Parts: sequence; structure tokens; C-alpha cells
Amino acid sequence: MDVRQTLAPTDLQEHLERLEARGLLTRIDRPIDKDSELHPLSRWQFQGGLREEQRRGFLFTDVRGAKGESYEIPVATGVLAASAEIYAAGLGVEVAEIGDVWVRAMETPVEPEMVDAAPCQEVVLTGDDLTRPGGGLATLPVPISTPGFDSAPYLTATLCVTRDPDSRIRNMGTYRGALKAQDRLGVRMASRLSGAGGYLHWLKYKERGEKMPCAIVIGCAPAVLFTGPQKLPIDQDELSVAGGLMGQPVRIVKCRTIDLEVPADAEIVIEGLIDTELLEPEGPFGESHGHVALEDFNMSMQVTAITRKSTPVFVSIISQVTPSESSVLKRVAYEPLFLTHLKSVLAIKGIRNVVMHEPLTNIRKVIFLQFEKGTPPTEVWRGLQGAATLQAQCGKIVVAVSDDIDARNADAVFWSLAYRANMMTDVHVTPYRSGGHGPKSGGGAAEGTLMIDATLKAPMPPLALPAEPYMTRAKELWEEIGLPDLSPQAPWHGYSLGDWSETWTRFAEAAVRGDWRDNGSDTYARRKGGMKPETPVRAVEKG
Repeated sequence: MDVRQTLAPTDLQEHLERLEARGLLTRIDRPIDKDSELHPLSRWQFQGGLREEQRRGFLFTDVRGAKGESYEIPVATGVLAASAEIYAAGLGVEVAEIGDVWVRAMETPVEPEMVDAAPCQEVVLTGDDLTRPGGGLATLPVPISTPGFDSAPYLTATLCVTRDPDSRIRNMGTYRGALKAQDRLGVRMASRLSGAGGYLHWLKYKERGEKMPCAIVIGCAPAVLFTGPQKLPIDQDELSVAGGLMGQPVRIVKCRTIDLEVPADAEIVIEGLIDTELLEPEGPFGESHGHVALEDFNMSMQVTAITRKSTPVFVSIISQVTPSESSVLKRVAYEPLFLTHLKSVLAIKGIRNVVMHEPLTNIRKVIFLQFEKGTPPTEVWRGLQGAATLQAQCGKIVVAVSDDIDARNADAVFWSLAYRANMMTDVHVTPYRSGGHGPKSGGGAAEGTLMIDATLKAPMPPLALPAEPYMTRAKELWEEIGLPDLSPQAPWHGYSLGDWSETWTRFAEAAVRGDWRDNGSDTYARRKGGMKPETPVRAVEKG
């Protein structure tokens, strides 16, 4: 086993200490409002024209709420993948080694190790502790990700642990969770083609007429959390892959109120049962595809326990419009995995590199392939087809360029298209692919592998960035704190693109005021059965 794999931090706080020692973590000790300031402030390093290597993780030590609440638990953002360097630090390797470590981890997984006592259960909240005023989920400093559009504070840096009731194989996915009440969450698990493993488990529990146990892990060793966003085989235990990434077993412990195991060194764990009969309206929420996800009927989770370290750190991912922490989190692992597939599985000759375009397009839709000069056309086309079909959600547009073209420079790619491609013979459109990850406005017709016209054809959900007043306020805070000079790049704030309602405006305004419980009461009263998750609310609630 490569000894470098054993250098990965074993919990989040060890990772934060390493980042700070390397100058990759900035502490923010002034009061910050989690509902209107925290994410906009963190967002500026992605929208402010900074180079990726200038980005840092942030640790907010004085977190406040919209109603004046003060939280003892600090909040970390950008500490998982604000940059490839930060991501690599979470694995204890150099950036160039990320792909090799992932390949080895999947080839040689390490089974987890069960323990009896765990740091993640030093504090246990159950029963009345979940529902008393200010208790339960309200004790956690959960930020609003897209103030001005989001309907509630959201859990984002999650590992949602579920188990197949038949095979007993665990799945860990990164799914968003909306605060609905002090003991209730709205959870979205993708039900589209190639969607969430947790959703497939939910279908089995639904068929059995049983509620589905779910444990949401907030903050753990980066190598463990990194498995959540990856599309690993449905029958592969992510905890074993995480052990392979770390080069040692992941310590796990049994949950207190449900039949699941979670990483023992996690910061916070939320245990609960997900209803398999009634779905609840969830959203709006600024999504990683760059638009605001509108209301869908999604899963409703009743919290049965919250366990945590005595002094935990809450971690939140900066997502929405790319580039973002969410897109870096995927890109730095997806690119080498795609390259390995093309090189080793398909044995494509001449393939040099895979680049997933990140700004605004969220890496999945546009892929650039670099080939050695002189690569036979047959190999170029095999590579294009291989990249377009590896994952249903990736490769709507795939472009091959020679290795003298910087595939991370879109201008250089356009130059290659303009002068090196014959639009009569060098363009091919393959129909009937999954629409993949994106907004639902404008219908759900079958897709193809090449998009020609990208102009706005119909009203769309708002751009998933905090609204202008919050970004303007955050920019003032940024400058007061003395952080690096910003060079704002449009678009730098969210705005309506026509598909929005007064109801969602009211939700967003209430969320920023700290009145997310009112939103939860509204959606709780609107629960309905007889549907699959992600059914658009307005398709049911007409009139």
C-alpha cells in the first residue's frame, strides 16, 4: 500500500489544523449572520475574480442568527474543496496524486472498524431535547445558502447514510436537507436516471410499507465525505472506499436510535426516519446546476436524535453557480476517473487529458478532451463517445482538441473550433440521452450530446446566487475584514429569469428573518401521498 495514503487526516478538526498551518484557512472572528451574510461572504472568493490558488477555507467563530441567536458551534466553509490544493490536503497527497489515490481506493477498499464509544456521541439529544424552544435542529448554526431565494437554512455538506433492506449494503450520498421544524427535515434524493442510491433504498422501504432509517453526518474526515458526491457502483460500500483513500479502516459506531452505523469521529450526526408514504414540498433552493431548484414534493425526515462531539465544527459547502466548492469537489475526482476510464478501460490511443468545463456550466455538461497530435480519427471519435456515455449526467457537449490547446481556456477551445473543425464533417449529434442535472422549467424532452443554441427560450428559475442586497452587504464585510481585493465578475448576484412566484419570495424573506419554521408549517400542511419524490409542486397544486 502507498504510504502516502496513511497521511490523510482522520477527522475534520485535524484537517482544519493542517489547513491553518499551511496558510489555507482564514479565521473570521467578528459576528457573522448565518442567515444573510455567511454564504454571501464565502461566495465572493468564487465570484470576485480570485484565482483558484488564492481561495481559502473560512472558519467563522462568532456565528449569529437572524433573530439574534448566538451559537457556540463554529461554521466552516470552503474547507473541503475551495481549491484543488485544499481537496488534496484532505487526502494527505499532492494535487497530481488525487486520481491515482482514487483508483487505488476503489481497487483495494479497506473495511471499516466497529467501535463501542465514539466522539460523535459525546452529546446526545433525544425526546424533549429535540422539541423544546431553541432545541433540536435549532441548536445547529445551519446557514442559508442562497439568501433571497432559499426557503430555509439547508444542510449541504452531508453524508446521508442509508442501507438496502435486502442486501444490507450501506450507501452514503450527499443530499440536501431543509430545516422544516426543530425535529423535521425535508430531504432531496435524486430520482432521475443514475440518481441517488438512497432513493433506490427508499423505493424498497416504500414497497415494504416501512419508514427508512437515515443518518445525516455533518463533518468528518474529508476522505470519508469525498465519497458522497462520487458516482460509485450502487453495491460498493463507500465506507470501504473511504478506508482505501485513507489507507486505514474508518472507525464506525452504531447510531443511538436507528439501525445504522456512522463514522465514529464525525462532528455531528442527525438520526431519523424518512416517511415513505407522504411527501412534503421542499425548496426553493439554489442548486449546483446554477439555477434555483423550485418546489418539489420530496422526502420528509422525522429526527429521532442529534449526536455530536462536545466541541464540534459545523461544515457547509458553497454550491450554486459554478465555480464553487461543490464543483471543485467533483471536478478534481471526476476528471482523473474519466481519464482512467478512457485510457485503461477503453484503451483509447493518444488521449492526454480530460477537462470538465467549470464556470457556470457545472462540469457535467461540457467536457474537453486533449489528444496527442497525429492521433487517428477513429481513436478521437472513440474517445468522444466514451466520455459522452460514461455517466448519464455528463457529456452533453464533448469537444476534442489537440494537446497544444489549453483546454481550461475556453477562448483557446473556441479558436480550435473556429479553425480546426469542419462543421460539415466534424460534427455529430447523438440523440436520446438523459437530460441529467438541471432545472425542470421548459419541459423534460429527450436530450442529445450536442447543444447548438444556448439562448434562453422560456422563463427559467432565478440564478442561484444570493440576491443583490446580500452580496453587496457581504462585499462591504469582505472589505472591512481586509480580505484580498475583489474583481467582481458578472453575474455576481442572483436575479429572476421569469419563473418565480410571490409564494417563494415570501418563503425566502421569511427564511432570512429566521422564520423558517413558518415555512415548514406551511409545507407540512400541504403534504400529499401517491407520488414519487421530485414531483413539482405546481403540477399538483394548480389554481
